[in-house]
Amino acid sequence: MKIGSLRHRVVLQQKVVTEDALKQQSETWMNSATVWAVIEPLSGKEYFAAKQVNAEISVKLTLRYRKDVVSDMRVAFGNRVFEVLSVINPKERCESLILMCKEVPI
Repeated sequence: MKIGSLRHRVVLQQKVVTEDALKQQSETWMNSATVWAVIEPLSGKEYFAAKQVNAEISVKLTLRYRKDVVSDMRVAFGNRVFEVLSVINPKERCESLILMCKEVPI
């Protein structure tokens, strides 16, 4: 992996479920790590659902290998948020990770 290609500063976030005094659960996102990555758009589409036009953008993020990245995380980049759909360790060499993501509304 060429270090010069990692030009996007992204924040890995993981879901934290908390319970209040009334035993009601709420989900929040906690910053896990800030890393350098490559963001490559793969596809985009618009679809009509519930009388609204929605857009869905798929992206591939490449970053250095980390053991703590799992598919129930999300990635924040500026004012954009990407839901991690899958985590791929190319050739099982533990050098880099490829995150297949889709952009979600905030």
